[in-house]
Amino acid sequence: MSEQSSSSLPPVLAGPILRHTTCQRLTLWLVGSSALTLRLRLYHGASDEPCFDQVLTGNQVTRVRFGTSACLHLIDLRLDDALPVNTRIGYDLGVSGSVSGQSDHDPESWIAEWAQHLCMPGASRPDFVIKERLDRLIHGSCRRPHSCAADGLVRADELLRETRDDNARRPAVLLMTGDQIYADDVAGPMLRAIHHLIDCLGLYEETLTGAGINDSKELRDNPDTYFHREKLLPDVEGNEALTERFFGGVRKPVFTTVNAQNHLISLSEVMAMYLLVWSPVCWRLIDGEQPALSARDASIYQDQQSVLDGFVAGLPCASRVMAHVPNYMIFDDHDVTDDWNLSALWEATTYGHPFSRRIVGNALIAYLLCQGWGNNPDAFGEILPAIQALSESAGQGAGFDQARQDALIDDLLQFEHWHYTLPTSPRIVVLDCRTRRWRSEINRARPSGLMDWEALTGFQQDIIGQKAVIVVSPAPMFGVKLIEAIQKVFTFFGKPLVVDAENWMAHRGAASVLLNIFRHSRTPENFVILSGDVHYSFAYDVRLRHRPDRPRIWQITSSGIKNEFPHTLLEWLDRMNRWLYAPWSPLNWFTKRRRMRVTPRLPEGRDAGERLWNGAGIGLVELNEEGAPVSIEQLNSCSGGTRFPESPRS
Repeated sequence: MSEQSSSSLPPVLAGPILRHTTCQRLTLWLVGSSALTLRLRLYHGASDEPCFDQVLTGNQVTRVRFGTSACLHLIDLRLDDALPVNTRIGYDLGVSGSVSGQSDHDPESWIAEWAQHLCMPGASRPDFVIKERLDRLIHGSCRRPHSCAADGLVRADELLRETRDDNARRPAVLLMTGDQIYADDVAGPMLRAIHHLIDCLGLYEETLTGAGINDSKELRDNPDTYFHREKLLPDVEGNEALTERFFGGVRKPVFTTVNAQNHLISLSEVMAMYLLVWSPVCWRLIDGEQPALSARDASIYQDQQSVLDGFVAGLPCASRVMAHVPNYMIFDDHDVTDDWNLSALWEATTYGHPFSRRIVGNALIAYLLCQGWGNNPDAFGEILPAIQALSESAGQGAGFDQARQDALIDDLLQFEHWHYTLPTSPRIVVLDCRTRRWRSEINRARPSGLMDWEALTGFQQDIIGQKAVIVVSPAPMFGVKLIEAIQKVFTFFGKPLVVDAENWMAHRGAASVLLNIFRHSRTPENFVILSGDVHYSFAYDVRLRHRPDRPRIWQITSSGIKNEFPHTLLEWLDRMNRWLYAPWSPLNWFTKRRRMRVTPRLPEGRDAGERLWNGAGIGLVELNEEGAPVSIEQLNSCSGGTRFPESPRS
């Protein structure tokens, strides 16, 4: 497919997505086919008279061009007059001409013209509500486009339509707790669409070193680019471990990825992936022609295509949710690569090779631009100029400047501000469990602690003195003990990669500090932990055995938005966990959490006493004025779902 001119493309390719939102600050994410001039209008309630109407200036929009016809717009508006709370606020974006060629007479087109799918039925623009108190929130993780499960964001859209006229029942925020994309697990038809979009938009190329290809153009043209990317590494002994890290997922059991042979590599591939999982617009530009494949690969490709077609059909609804509810996100491993930073040995192997270092670095650049910035724009003020300089270096058609790209990646691998805290009521503290790890000092192959001592100390300072807190930990702090025991056994025999042996209890130091935080005299009275990662959902009431009234801790896990655990296997694990680790079982005294009483909530509609709910969808939590959950639900992506009522024993 040849590159199209910007004039023949839609003006907006993806977005707007509503990001960090307060009474005095509005943050939006948008990708245009050129550097657009933007006019923002805000409306109170049902009024058609804007309370704010302004062409956004360079101080309010950061533009990052990542292709000839692809420009990211990071909109960060600070308001002089505070927006009202608990009130529906409509917003509209007028787009016109490119910034460089703007004329006073260029017509403006509005959201209802170029993204009607973002508007509710009968409405002409999206809207949002800033809640004075977090009374209802939705959350989830693990949105894998080619999973056979339906998309939980489509179910969230149904919820939004049901509550659109009732501000009290409308979700205050959407918390996406990891694996918003699967950079390491990509269906063949998705990779084909990514390559078509790169060509269509003229996304910038880059030089690749340490591999059997010289640049990203060669990568797309190589006959092994589909389903056989492990062959692109040079066939030398030093790359054996690297091949297994990035492209050997198919040899692993069900705990981990199975399609690593299509791992995204170039920055343009990852950026195109974000456009295709968040917007239906770019799919209209895609030529669905199948590439030349072997009979076996063609069969897999066709099976994946039918599933992917269903995902694309739901994108208008999914993107509408992201335009109406403030979105906050944090990475987990699949946003970058499977088992990311699992151990010190993993890090040494990966970051010591230029090719794998570039793969991780490109995913981090894309994460910053498409997820991280919108959580906390202030954290990235010093690093955005380097990204803009990299963008400008590609403007002459030669692709990204290699030295600039490597220097940027070096900076991002040392960056320590991916975590963030939101001044909501109750406070939301979002943890980075991937880049500030407590590495084993005994054996570099042993799993690292999910956070090191310094990071955990910072976490404690963020919550000390709060009456209630919502903590987002991508991995559950209180997980299924049997699965953690299995992971411990594999780690003992030196095979932590086989079962993704990553949990809070896997590292003695990190586990000890975390549990001491819960026992601190000034820890919050109400402690809600929201997690994902595991591809099933559950809720636990957690109390200290020696002090059962305070703190009150709830572990609430919703996973996945579009992914599920193998059903038969989960049934057996759930059953065995109930037998071996019931609350009265003596085996609990051999765990690191023996001083805590963990009581599972039983999901309604269970067949045979299950504690774990295996169904893709979205989590819904209602909180009272003290920040304690009064309702915990998992809304299935197809229909129905379950509630996790309080256990009589809790």
